[in-house]
Amino acid sequence: MIKNDLFLRALKGETVERPPVWMMRQAGRYLPDFMKLKEKYDFFTRCRTPELATEITVMPIHQVGTDAAILFSDILVIPQAMNIEVEMKPGVGPWLPNPIRSAQDVEQVIVPNVEEELGYVFDAIKMTKLALNQEVPLIGFAGSPWTILCYAVQGQGSKNFDKAKQFCFTQPLAAHALLQKITDTTIAYLKQKVKVGVDAVQIFDSWGGMLSPVDYNEFSWQYIQQIIDALKDITPVIAFGKGCWYALDQMSKSGASALGVDWTCSAQNARAFTNGSITLQGNFDPSRLFSPPAEIKKMVHQMINDFGKDKYIVNLGHGILPNIPVENAQAFVDAVKEYKA
Repeated sequence: MIKNDLFLRALKGETVERPPVWMMRQAGRYLPDFMKLKEKYDFFTRCRTPELATEITVMPIHQVGTDAAILFSDILVIPQAMNIEVEMKPGVGPWLPNPIRSAQDVEQVIVPNVEEELGYVFDAIKMTKLALNQEVPLIGFAGSPWTILCYAVQGQGSKNFDKAKQFCFTQPLAAHALLQKITDTTIAYLKQKVKVGVDAVQIFDSWGGMLSPVDYNEFSWQYIQQIIDALKDITPVIAFGKGCWYALDQMSKSGASALGVDWTCSAQNARAFTNGSITLQGNFDPSRLFSPPAEIKKMVHQMINDFGKDKYIVNLGHGILPNIPVENAQAFVDAVKEYKA
């Protein structure tokens, strides 16, 4: 059905002529056409208007030629649907005016009917699938429960999420109740995404690396595992934990189809920790896209040689930065397409 199914074949671990390539946050801030829409519409208007979300999702496919599209949305649409107010403040980023700090606060959090509360996301998926016209697969995503909790409790972004950790360590029962509500909502949300047409899903644990290995198991991984268990039989699942190299062995046995790797973990270590058993995705340092295009190409070819062309998806180690020149992002994608084993 899908004309370019390289990404889906890599997720299955099939032998491929070259690895597929896409970039986290590829539908966004480095593209001039995106910036024009940003000047006209605020962040959540772009997320909630299916026509705009579709236009933004398809942009990088036409402009830089990645092998998969990822739906333009945000991980914080989940807490919004759960009765947690979330704003996007210019210059600040996510801003939650009433952060969760007690068991009573957790009681106010609902597990919503996702079709009612997040219908605009599913409409955007249907519209995007039509716009893509079976050219490339479409990825749906969600934040990990721990990463969502970090914002819900901290109230904004943070270098260390100290308030979120304090909440977990001083009120563990309330923390686990909140994590379970987020998990239940996320499972329903991702299942509906699959039902309306996404071809794979990714779980972003952006702040997993804030936790020690023991605390990671307790407050993050067990909830991600629930999501993988609920989804793995209906769609490929990619799990990406930034800074969580220590959990790669455990993650590789989870039933996920692929694992994301950030730039602090070498290809050699990632393969060793996962016993070569699973497709890996990553791990180019997003800041390295500031290097000259010729250097980017060399580094990408080296990265593919290090990981091996099979069971591998070329990606960044985190989201693309806003001030990357488009020609450098293009060089990254072209390097993969020019790769010869």
